[in-house]
Amino acid sequence: MTLRDEHSDFADPHLRKTALDKDLRKIAHLEEATRSISYGLLPSGIALLFLAFAGSLAAALMGGNTGSIVIVTAAVVGGYMALNIGANDVANNVGPAVGARALTMLGALIIAAIFEAAGALIAGGDVVQTIAKDIVSPEAIANQQNFVWAMIAALLASALWTHLATFLGAPVSTTHAIVGAVMGAGIAAVGFDAVNWPVMSAIAGSWVVSPLLGGIIAAMFLGFIKSNIIYRDDKIAAARLWVPILIALMAACFTAYLIMKGLNKVWHPDTTTLVLIALATFFVSLAILRPLIRRQSEGMENRNKSLRKLFHLPLICSAALLSFAHGANDVANAIGPLAAILNAVEGGGASEMVRVPMWVMLIGGVGISMGLFLYGPRLIRMVGEQITKMNPMRAYCVALSAAVTVIIASALGLPVSSTHIAVGGVFGVGFFREYYTKHSRRRREYMAKKNKNNHGKTDFVVDRAKLQRRKLVRRSHFMVIIAAWVVTVPAAALLAACLYWIIIYWHG
Repeated sequence: MTLRDEHSDFADPHLRKTALDKDLRKIAHLEEATRSISYGLLPSGIALLFLAFAGSLAAALMGGNTGSIVIVTAAVVGGYMALNIGANDVANNVGPAVGARALTMLGALIIAAIFEAAGALIAGGDVVQTIAKDIVSPEAIANQQNFVWAMIAALLASALWTHLATFLGAPVSTTHAIVGAVMGAGIAAVGFDAVNWPVMSAIAGSWVVSPLLGGIIAAMFLGFIKSNIIYRDDKIAAARLWVPILIALMAACFTAYLIMKGLNKVWHPDTTTLVLIALATFFVSLAILRPLIRRQSEGMENRNKSLRKLFHLPLICSAALLSFAHGANDVANAIGPLAAILNAVEGGGASEMVRVPMWVMLIGGVGISMGLFLYGPRLIRMVGEQITKMNPMRAYCVALSAAVTVIIASALGLPVSSTHIAVGGVFGVGFFREYYTKHSRRRREYMAKKNKNNHGKTDFVVDRAKLQRRKLVRRSHFMVIIAAWVVTVPAAALLAACLYWIIIYWHG
C-alpha cells in the first residue's frame, strides 16, 4: 500500500463520502426549495380561485342578460379590490393588539376575518351611493358604455395601487384610492366638470384631519395613563380606580361607534338616543368592571407588566368591533363601482338609489376576509410592531382614539379615513413617548426615586442622557407612509385615467 493510499479518505470507511450521499443531499435541498416556492405560490393560487368563483357567480346569476360579460369582468375586478382591502386596510384594526401581544397573529386573523365579513354582509352597503354616484354621476357621462368603462378602470386602478402599497409595506386608505380612481376616470371620460369638487374637497381635507386628530387623541389618553397609573408608587391601587373607568369609556365609545358606522344601514337613532345609549353602556360597564378588575388585580406585583394583563380583553373586543365597522363601511370601496356598473347595465337612472344585490355583498365581504388571511400578516406586523413598540396600554389608546375620532368627525360632518386615524394614533403614541421621556417631570422624579433606591442616582443620569438621544418612532417608516398617503389620490387618479384611455382605445 502506498503512502497516498494509506492516508486517503477512501482508506477509512467512516470518512468515505460516496456519490450517492451527495446526490441524496442535493435532492433533499431541491425538495426543500420546491416546497418553499410552492408555499409562496399557495396564496396566489387561492386568490385566483376566489376570483374565478366571483366571475362564475356573476355569470351564473346574470345568465345571458345584456352586458353579462361586462358584469362578470367587473365582478372579478371587484373581487381583486376586496382582496387588496383585506391585505392592506384591515391591519389597522388588529395590528396594535397583535403588537401588544394581546392577540396572536392567528387569533387576530380569525377574529378580523369573521367580523369583517359579518360587518360587510349584515350592515354593509349604506355608503355605496357615495362611491357609485356622488363623486362622478352617471348623467355627467352621457354615454352609458363610457360610464361603465370608467367604473371598471377606477376599480382596477385602485386595486393595483393598493396592491403596490401593500407590496411596499405602506398602509394606505383604500377609500382615498377608490375616490381618486373614480375622479381620474371621470376626468378622462368627460373632463373636470364631471367631478363633484365639493365632495372631493371634503375628502382631501380629511388627509390632514384624520391622522392629526387620531394621533392627538391617542397621545392624550396615553398621557393620562402614564400620569395616573404607570408613574404612581402604588400602581395596583391606581389601576383599580382608573382601569374600570377607562374600559367603561371604551365600551361606551365603541357602542356609539358601532351604531354610527357599523349599523347605520339598519338603524338610525337620533343624537339624544345615541348619547343615552352610550351613557347607559358606560355606567353598566363600570358597575360590572369595578369588582372584576379588583378580583383580577389581587396578588399582582406592583409592576407595569401586571397592568398590561388588565387591558388584554378590551383590546380583543376592540379589534372585533373595529373590524365589524370597517367591513360595514369599507366594503363599498370594492363593490361601489361594481354596484354602479350593475345599475347602469340594468338601466338604472342617475337619480335612483344604487341597488346592491346580496351576491355583490358576498364578493366584497368574503374577498376582504380572504385577502386578510392570505396577505394581511405583513401589514399587521408593520402597524403593530415596526412603527413603534406597542404594549396593551398603548394599543388601548390607539383603539380608543379610532372610535372617539370617528364620533367627533361624524358630529362635525368631517369625512375621515379609518386607516389614517389608526396609523395616526400609532404615530401619536410613539411621538408622545419620545416627548414624555425627555420632558416629563413626573417621570424624572419617579425614575430618580426608583434608581436611587436600587442603583444610585448616577445610573439614572446616564440613562437619562441615553434617552435624550433615543428615537421611539422609526423615521423611515414614517416617511414612507406619509409619502404613500400624499400620493394615493393623484396616483390612483392618473392610473385610472390611463386605464380608461387604454380600454377605450382597445374597445374602439
